[in-house]
Amino acid sequence: MFSSQEIIETINMVKQSNLDIRTITIGISLFDCCSDVSQRFIDNMKKKITKYAGNLKSVADEIEDMFGLPIVNRRVALTPISLLTFSYSYEDLLKVASAADQIAKELNIDLIGGYSAMVHKNYDDNTRKFIFSIPDAIAQTERLCSSVEVGSTRFGINLDVISHLGYIIREIAKKTAERDSFGCARFVVFANAPDDNPFMAGAFHGAGEGDVCLNVGISGPGVVKKALEEKKDATIDEIYETIKKMAFKITRAGQLVLQYASKKLQIPAGIVDLSLAPTPKVGDSIAEILEEIGVEKVGGYGSTFALALLNDAVKKGGAMAATFTGGLSGAFIPVSEDSGMVKGVESGALSLEKLEAMTSVCSVGLDMIVVPGDVEPEIISGMIADEIAIGVYNNKTTAVRVIPAYGKKEGEKVNFGGLLGSSTVMKINKVSPQKMIKRGGRVPPPVIALRN
Repeated sequence: MFSSQEIIETINMVKQSNLDIRTITIGISLFDCCSDVSQRFIDNMKKKITKYAGNLKSVADEIEDMFGLPIVNRRVALTPISLLTFSYSYEDLLKVASAADQIAKELNIDLIGGYSAMVHKNYDDNTRKFIFSIPDAIAQTERLCSSVEVGSTRFGINLDVISHLGYIIREIAKKTAERDSFGCARFVVFANAPDDNPFMAGAFHGAGEGDVCLNVGISGPGVVKKALEEKKDATIDEIYETIKKMAFKITRAGQLVLQYASKKLQIPAGIVDLSLAPTPKVGDSIAEILEEIGVEKVGGYGSTFALALLNDAVKKGGAMAATFTGGLSGAFIPVSEDSGMVKGVESGALSLEKLEAMTSVCSVGLDMIVVPGDVEPEIISGMIADEIAIGVYNNKTTAVRVIPAYGKKEGEKVNFGGLLGSSTVMKINKVSPQKMIKRGGRVPPPVIALRN
């Protein structure tokens, strides 16, 4: 039950602080759609997605009208496609990718995720074929999102896959060069990927999630920033408490949407992902929250401390407001999507090395990082390896979404538009990890994995 006061507070947060529901995401299992014949699989997939997501847009529009609460994206997450297409040819895989994209267009779904592979251990020929199809799958689609999990605390790190992903990302960048290599924004590499993440590009419907469920991802950095503006002389523990209280209110809005949408769509309610996800709007920035806490410019000393405080307070406050929480849940630092982060890069205060340090205490990782288009593939693989190690050895989800902007050099601008924003091409360390990357093999799980 929600009180009238809670609804009024939600409306005020929308009007004054850019509060929105970032996504309503329907997770759909495709295990019962399997077939040795690709066209039959596509037909089954279309029938099932239409059954569950055919009314997604109309219900989301109804919620916007009823509560005055913007819903930015309507999304669908599918069972990782690589699990269902072992016998398919390269051409069949691309047919499936195009079909999923077309279904999304027909149903007015903004993004559809699940062109994904989970490669903790064995990197067999079928999985390799699938991963090497990703650049063409991204290039020929507009709404399809793809991800690859290459490590977990439970199973270790697969360097064989990471060694190929530098080339895969470079190829995506080349094939989508006419849009500043925008295709790379629809591909992410994960460690410890959650099964119920509603955020793209990494959303997929995990094997343990049942036939269908509805997940909601919230936003609201502007709400937190506005609350902190009134705490100029507060101590750090008072800042922490303020963030907790605001996270509770933001998450309650997400729970309201989840319950209402679940009832209208007749789909079981899943989780609220209580993440603070920024937008390119001024005032809707994680970086500006850190600066309100007291860091002069994001990237300066104290940024990691402030982000850790923010991330933990958001989780503690939000967890009390929802029946089930999950996904990524915390604070995101996607550079191009956050106007404050972009300013930090432009001023020279925020470097890749500092961003990597900050990912140890945030909810995702190196996200929407734009680097020179001529970066060596082995350097991209090295960036992935570093970030995956942070996730695996700290038992947390982390990810890499890096964009080598084809034809662009350090200091030049790229503009993706919409939620993905714009950014300056960042300086990279050109010392090569090639020898290590070419060794290949698998890194065993850390000792903390031995918990049986």
